[in-house]
Amino acid sequence: MTSFIPRQPYSQEELARLYPKELELQLVQVLLRHGERTPVSPRFQNTGLWPYWPYCNSARQFTSVIMATTDWAKWDQLKYRRRLETFGMDDGPVIASGPEGQFDAICQPGELTDQGRETTLALGQRLRHLYVDQLRFMPKLISDSDMIYLRATPIPRALESVQQAFYGFYPPSARTADMPTPTIITRTPADEILFPNDSNCRRFAHLSRAFAKRAAERWNDSEDMEYLSKLFSKWMPGNQKVAVDSHPRLSGIMDTINATDAHGPATKLPKEFYDPKARSIIDKIAVEEWYAGYRESAEYRMLGIGALMGDITSRMTGSVERNGSDGLVEIGGNDGNLGRGRGGETDIKLALSGCHDTTLAAVLTSLGAFNGESWPPFTSHIAIELFRKRAGLNPSLSSLSTATPSAPSPPPNEQKPKSWWTSLFGTSARPGAGTAPEPEGIARKPLADLSEEQKDKIKGYYVRVRYNDKIMQVPGCKQQGKHLDGDESFCTLEAFKEIVDKYTPKNWKHACASNVDAPSFPAQPEPAGYA
Repeated sequence: MTSFIPRQPYSQEELARLYPKELELQLVQVLLRHGERTPVSPRFQNTGLWPYWPYCNSARQFTSVIMATTDWAKWDQLKYRRRLETFGMDDGPVIASGPEGQFDAICQPGELTDQGRETTLALGQRLRHLYVDQLRFMPKLISDSDMIYLRATPIPRALESVQQAFYGFYPPSARTADMPTPTIITRTPADEILFPNDSNCRRFAHLSRAFAKRAAERWNDSEDMEYLSKLFSKWMPGNQKVAVDSHPRLSGIMDTINATDAHGPATKLPKEFYDPKARSIIDKIAVEEWYAGYRESAEYRMLGIGALMGDITSRMTGSVERNGSDGLVEIGGNDGNLGRGRGGETDIKLALSGCHDTTLAAVLTSLGAFNGESWPPFTSHIAIELFRKRAGLNPSLSSLSTATPSAPSPPPNEQKPKSWWTSLFGTSARPGAGTAPEPEGIARKPLADLSEEQKDKIKGYYVRVRYNDKIMQVPGCKQQGKHLDGDESFCTLEAFKEIVDKYTPKNWKHACASNVDAPSFPAQPEPAGYA
């Protein structure tokens, strides 16, 4: 399946089962794959597939920020139309055109298309219907975005997709006229952990190459690969056989098939590329090549997706503690000039992160919850939901009123923002700073190292994972005492944190640069989804 086809909204009966009355929703973190896009590289031009696709109408109306004068307080906007230039027949410059001679709306490789914008907008609208209209978890009208954490990878299609989803969730009619500009967080490529970053993590690159090589050894001479070669070899360079590591790679062939399948008739491959059996084979092999490492190796999980899962989990514990780890640090504190404008960023309730297929599959596989799943379609999403037992139903929470959603937060001018060091390591004093440390927080501290008082703080809280509106099961949460009574899909926060702790790196960059030449495969099985 190329594009995710959403189901109908949950019925009232389904909502009653999925969101039981004894639980109160406290935090929702959504990881969304970008929408439909063009192929990341032009391939199979020998089939007649046009290299330039006219599906990006945003190129007709780009806007850039312009400094209007030397006064830095005064800015303007420049609206412009983009056209792409390329090589002509004699190597001279020509304007790139689409299949029917179009010069405008031409897409760059890997660019979010009109279809991708439409589906990510629709995703935001569906999320609004669930969390605003049906559950009343988020307000219908907002005057600021202080309770919302927005994040995207440096890849433009991910940023544009999260913008579209936010717009669908809170369109202009659901925002006050004086609402401050929302903040969207990004990272430099060297620091990016919102996707498996093999370009900037040397050890992970080594591991991913080893697992890819193993997949090639397993599948290149198989009957399945022979079937693919019979269909596609005539279109391959030099009529070579299809292989995991052919040129283009099998995953590259899949990329072009999926991108063309999602768009109009003017940009299609020959019909044999859409053979159902072939697509099933490609999906099976590609999923193994790219994601088996997360299922089998704790180090693979740690380097590929552990830092992100650590962030997600620490945001949940921060939501319980209300100590700044639930979003304050990431968005620049309560400074009106650096934060979102109103100083209330210590109560994050919704996080939207624009990312990629490799993010979603890595997250689910690292939790042991991707068994039998296909490659994530365009505009897929994961919703990681944090619940708490209502205070009247859970005596252990009655003494933790400061950690409940109903407890009022201090006024913004009375809040004491914590440093990034405090939120991550539980002390306001960096080594050698000479100041008295504050009480330690939970944040990324492993469950085994928590005091009994700290463990008590996260009792009565539950985590559930929904993937494309399907409830996913973390195997380590099935054990007695590690889930909500009567429903194994609600993992206790303690159990979920303990599982994620096992592959959350203490220093991701150091781990990326360490043990580069060590064996690639674990000596003993290290199954995902268990503590």
